[in-house]
Amino acid sequence: MMVVGVGFFIAVALTVITMSSREALPASGVERLAITITSPFQFIASRIIGFTESVWQTYFSCVLAVEENQVLRRELSKARYTANWCKELELENARLKKFVNFQSSVPATYVAAQVIARDPSPWFKTIMIDKGENDGLIKGLPVLVSEGIVGQIIKVSGSFSRVLLITDRNSAVDALIQETRVRGIVKGNNEDTCSFVYTLRKDLVQPDQIIVCSGLDQVFPKGLKIGTVLDVKKNHSQLFQDITIKTAVDFDRLEEVMVYKNAD
Repeated sequence: MMVVGVGFFIAVALTVITMSSREALPASGVERLAITITSPFQFIASRIIGFTESVWQTYFSCVLAVEENQVLRRELSKARYTANWCKELELENARLKKFVNFQSSVPATYVAAQVIARDPSPWFKTIMIDKGENDGLIKGLPVLVSEGIVGQIIKVSGSFSRVLLITDRNSAVDALIQETRVRGIVKGNNEDTCSFVYTLRKDLVQPDQIIVCSGLDQVFPKGLKIGTVLDVKKNHSQLFQDITIKTAVDFDRLEEVMVYKNAD
């Protein structure tokens, strides 16, 4: 039925066009009748064509929008990567500036190194650096950053070295309180803090006092910062105080270090 209707519509339309072009019909006769019959079909056909064009335009617009969205996502991802990379360079530059200022303030030879590994064991506090015997490093050299001391080298290979952190329980640094010159030993306890031991109960020790290296252990240069007093406890039955210190170095964020080679 649809095919017949479409055929009838086309036939009538062609007839009207032909007769109109030859002026064979009067405007008030068959032509008006044909126009009356074909107008609804022409209206429907034009609406269908218009709707179809709108659908196709919408479809292609959606396809183009999806492609453009994918391109923009890739460009945004690249922009974020570039911004993050620039931020990392900025932070690294700030850290290196601290190293340069620190080196220029002390007459010594340093070797800069990067931290490439950390000991995952909870029983040891060590790190691995990317410098070794090929760079003139030997066992026992102190490792520092601009904020304070990190530890000392305990093993050396051609291109790598292992550093024992001052927070390790096997570490000990001869130290003193900067203001009062009260002596003691900084011992690691495998935690984020250290202990300041062998300080007599009669000595005055208060929170926030700065603890520095004494230089008497012949490992760490005198005057370098170790940390600050965090808590002080005195037990009348004990000879020494129980002192906890907060290290000057944030070991969780340690990325670059300096190895102290020569103080001459």
